[in-house]
Amino acid sequence: MNLVSRIISGTILITLGLFLFLLPFSFSFKNGGFVSLIFGIIILVLGILVLFNTKEDNIEQIKSRRKK
Repeated sequence: MNLVSRIISGTILITLGLFLFLLPFSFSFKNGGFVSLIFGIIILVLGILVLFNTKEDNIEQIKSRRKK
């Protein structure tokens, strides 16, 4: 995953995670608010991991050097 796609997908995941995390606080916790809160936390953590994962970029550089 190159830098641009990592930034785009990480930003989308973080935005969705924040939306799901803050949604129960704007209404009430009935009607599945805790489920939304848990999914929001999970998606937020995944977005942060995708955004700051540079290990995959290093692997792609090594693979492209072998092909040349």
